Amino acid sequence: MTKKFKRTLVTSALPYANGPVHIGHLAGVYIPADIYVRYLRLKGQEVIHIGGSDEHGVPITIRAKKEGVTPQDIVDKYHAIIKKSFEDFGISFDIYSRTSSEIHKQTASDFFLKLYQNGDFEEKTSEQYFDEEAQMFLADRYIMGECPHCGNPNAYGDQCESCGTSLSPTDLKNPRSTISGSTPVMRETKHWYLPLDKHESWLRQWILEDHKEWKSNVYGQCKSWLDMGLQPRAVSRDLDWGVPIPLPDAKGKVLYVWFDAPIGYISNTKELLPDSWEKWWKSEDTKLLHFIGKDNIVFHCIVFPAMLKAEGSFILPENVPANEFLNLEGDKISTSRNWAVWLHEYLEDFPGQQDILRYVLTANAPETKDNDFTWKDFQARNNNELVAILGNFINRALVLTQKYFDNKVPQIHELTDYDKETLKEFADVKEVVESYLETFRFRDALKEAMNLARIGNKYLADTEPWKVAKTDMASVETIMNISLQLTANLSIAFEPFLPFSVQKIRQFINKDNLTWEQLGRIDLLPAGHQLNPSELLFAKIEDETIEKQIQKLLDTKKANEQAVEIKVAPQKANIAFDDFAKLDLRVGKVLECIKVPKADKLLQFLIDDGMGKRTIISGIAAWYKPEDLVGKQVCFVANLEPRKLKGVESQGMLLSVEDSDGTLSLIQPPKDVTPGSQIG
Repeated sequence: MTKKFKRTLVTSALPYANGPVHIGHLAGVYIPADIYVRYLRLKGQEVIHIGGSDEHGVPITIRAKKEGVTPQDIVDKYHAIIKKSFEDFGISFDIYSRTSSEIHKQTASDFFLKLYQNGDFEEKTSEQYFDEEAQMFLADRYIMGECPHCGNPNAYGDQCESCGTSLSPTDLKNPRSTISGSTPVMRETKHWYLPLDKHESWLRQWILEDHKEWKSNVYGQCKSWLDMGLQPRAVSRDLDWGVPIPLPDAKGKVLYVWFDAPIGYISNTKELLPDSWEKWWKSEDTKLLHFIGKDNIVFHCIVFPAMLKAEGSFILPENVPANEFLNLEGDKISTSRNWAVWLHEYLEDFPGQQDILRYVLTANAPETKDNDFTWKDFQARNNNELVAILGNFINRALVLTQKYFDNKVPQIHELTDYDKETLKEFADVKEVVESYLETFRFRDALKEAMNLARIGNKYLADTEPWKVAKTDMASVETIMNISLQLTANLSIAFEPFLPFSVQKIRQFINKDNLTWEQLGRIDLLPAGHQLNPSELLFAKIEDETIEKQIQKLLDTKKANEQAVEIKVAPQKANIAFDDFAKLDLRVGKVLECIKVPKADKLLQFLIDDGMGKRTIISGIAAWYKPEDLVGKQVCFVANLEPRKLKGVESQGMLLSVEDSDGTLSLIQPPKDVTPGSQIG
């Protein structure tokens, strides 16, 4: 039985305030959330949309040091840019705040203290690198040294960007502090851990049994994490930027950003509704939904619910409709490589055309798998759909009404069978669109809304009122009345998707305050109702405009290529043939491949090696999708001494080649051979 809720609390992932937002952010999180919130508001339901900037963590401190400013300077700058971009694109937050606010610091501190007093944390003392010159413990990214795998002298403490291997700072040879350049020393430090392993049993039931309706990509990633077993996770770190740990023996320690950031949803709600925020977070009558990208699934489905459950008084999310990633012209969007369409730059090139981008990003949304944005598709969807279908119908309906009836809604007379069929078609649209919106299938919902405009175009093309006007004006009145009712219906169906265009349509038809429940009705505009002058809703985008955008990306790619210093690694010392002969190089077949939790660069392979099965961990997740490798053949070192990576024993090493730009490509046989075949 479906549970009934009185209200809906929608949160959108907090974007990290160390750079502007791009189309990938819009497509993955903010447009879907906005569509859903606008839909609920149209239905007259009680809903709030909570957003804000995530402003703590190491990357912000690194950027601040690079630019010679304070972390607060960095977040102030980008919070303002991000907030304005969302406003410009009509993302209708009820509040867009930030995690550097005083109310957030207090809320996060109180949350930590409640769990601490409940005994929900484990205290552990461990040794970490400490910079004696700078007098600070070093985050992984503040430590560099020689990679033990490939010899790169500038590997970071969490990852070697040359070979892609995930590292711990203690793995590095000759470590050095990036703050002072000195050699760090090991020093004891105490931290608090959330024991996720103790929450595993109820999380397994709650997700895998009670929420099988979640999107397959969300459910699958959660199952993978749960099946591999949850581990305690540190909630504190040694840093001078963040929410201080509110304990007397915690000087120089702050809340880890993964713990701090989701509490921002709560603190922002408190800021918006100081007297009534609890009913949104603690009442079983509230439906909580998190809109996020796939990189945040584990935090919102496993970690944050564990935090809320441990605290004891909060509700848990009813659904987490996460999207996959959006690529750009066949390549991953990259902030560091400037490979993106930035929202503020888009509006400079396409002023007043927010809805075109909203439409294209929804029509091509990465709902269940990664999708690709191309400027040619952007042009085609505008010209062939927004202009030729939606804009064309509304323009014809309004222009013909102006021509024949002086911009007043004509009467409806006797209906033909074809009139009745048309009315039935668009009366049925509401139920279909609604079913898609309720299940977060916004791409399909948009398609159905556009089908409503197709119905209108076909109706005008088939009835030809401009010809009928020569002999039968009563029939023209009926045709135009139906066309105008359909126009009003389109303004309802498209309101969640194209808010700026719908505002114009409502101005044209001189009708405000239409509701979702009226979708499908044929009495929205009474006979004699006065319309306003109209204009074209959308304009055709010419090839020249698109070529400029493509050229901008080509220039970016060229600049990136020129910026890459082409380096050939120096040859290592000669070895005896007998040493080489000790290597057992073989071909295996990939039976399974999954991402290693808490290690963005690592994939875990189950290999058929011809003698049985073996597990191999490889740092190539940045260049391959796990599902694309299953069934493929790979080359590997079979007799490498086993080594544990992220708690998993790797029984060999895959062979890959590194290009000058750092790209890794697996070495594979040119044709399938028997698993276990030796390479010699």
